[in-house]
Amino acid sequence: MSYFEHREPPKREDRLKACIAYGGTICGIAGRTKGCCLNDGERAFAQGSICLLLPALAIMNTFPDSVVLLHGAIGCGSCAHSQNANVRSGSKQRSGQVRDAVWLSTALNETDVINGGEAKLEEAIREADRRYRPAVILVVASCVPGIIGDDVDGVAERVQPLVSARVLPVHCEGFKTKIWATAYDAVYHAVGRRLLEEPEEYLPVIPDELDDLREDFIRSRTVNLMNVSSMGRVDELELTRLLRALELEVNIFPVFADPEEMYRITQAALSVSTCPTHDDYLLKHLEEKYGIPYIIGHMPIGIENTGAWLRDVASFFHREEQAEKLISQEERELESALEEFKPVFAGKKVFINAGEFRALATAKLLAELGFEVAAIRSFHHDEFAEPEYEKLTALGADFQFNVANAQPFEEANLLQRTEPDLFLGHWCGNATAAKLGIPTHVIYNTGLSYIGYQGAYEIARRLYRQLKNPAFNKNISKYLRLPYKRSWYQSDPYKYIKARGGA
Repeated sequence: MSYFEHREPPKREDRLKACIAYGGTICGIAGRTKGCCLNDGERAFAQGSICLLLPALAIMNTFPDSVVLLHGAIGCGSCAHSQNANVRSGSKQRSGQVRDAVWLSTALNETDVINGGEAKLEEAIREADRRYRPAVILVVASCVPGIIGDDVDGVAERVQPLVSARVLPVHCEGFKTKIWATAYDAVYHAVGRRLLEEPEEYLPVIPDELDDLREDFIRSRTVNLMNVSSMGRVDELELTRLLRALELEVNIFPVFADPEEMYRITQAALSVSTCPTHDDYLLKHLEEKYGIPYIIGHMPIGIENTGAWLRDVASFFHREEQAEKLISQEERELESALEEFKPVFAGKKVFINAGEFRALATAKLLAELGFEVAAIRSFHHDEFAEPEYEKLTALGADFQFNVANAQPFEEANLLQRTEPDLFLGHWCGNATAAKLGIPTHVIYNTGLSYIGYQGAYEIARRLYRQLKNPAFNKNISKYLRLPYKRSWYQSDPYKYIKARGGA
């Protein structure tokens, strides 16, 4: 039975045997049996984590003509305020019009916890439909309704005949999983169950056979390009440029995709992932139900990875010769442009902290630019990382590797031990390194370029400027300190990770 037959997706601990706890080296984890990291995924002490609600909202808030109705405590939607900047800029870049995200909350309180919140949810759905007349209302279940047993799916089914919008339950109960990447599965699950069916079309009185042939031809060359919430418009344009150089049509999905047009994803010849962490759940469904094959391997960050990504796509469409010419030309131009930066990068140590694939692919790029990789921290581990580990071990040097969903205390210890010259992390996760005086750079920002050949150059250019003038963070370190005792920095950074069957 398909996962999509169920009301909600399985957690990634079960589906992919994913885990969030490993401490050691890249060579230590490479080549191990696919699945868990030989730890039980627990820590005897944990300092922080991330709720899957945040990345789920980052995707859903981008959908035009939609309302995100958060069923839970009102504070659970607070991250939507910061995400709105991306929604405004992203919609402007794609449609020419500025649009704000529309999100509402049932604001469950103590009384609702005791009496249940289903009546409140039904009233909120009807009010959202009346007030905004959206195409879609995404009803997002947070922890509270999951704990008290509200039947969110049942409410959606009861109220659906009473509203014009399609009502999509999205299960984001944070307590159910420690792998916050399950958020992508939750959103894709809702979309796949309700928004991929093609609407009824009325045929013309006299069908035009030439138009039918033309449509079949376009479909045979169309690629579903999976974008992610961390990919900005500039990165979409870079990958579109490369695919069109292979004479392919591009359909970008799901971020900023119109819900009324999402069914078009079922009318492509191939689906291509840009990040296996985000995409595997839906791509497998598209193949099972609609017969659309998919490619899910390399993240097109860096020189080698971008070339491998292009070769995979070209091979499917039998355009290998065109791809080799394109890759050769792009790499030749890029290598020439990077010459001025590499002397500054040579010998500099870099520490990377991000989601699994973003961290591993960026580390490969930085090695290509001449950096020495000092350490990597990824938010989780699953089977898709195995090929990336092999690429990094092939560099010939071992380095620290930590799997952790935040846990800044481990990060601080590792930073003191590895003494990097540069730190790349999420925009909200660079504070620890900055307070230690280490120059920092965001590992993704939807307004900047990171992907493809253009992304490789732009990353190098920004890091060059950062290293030429690191005074800001160095000055910060003179006046700030981290809260950890000196004894912690002398301890094993992985001492609180509980190994399977042991301490």
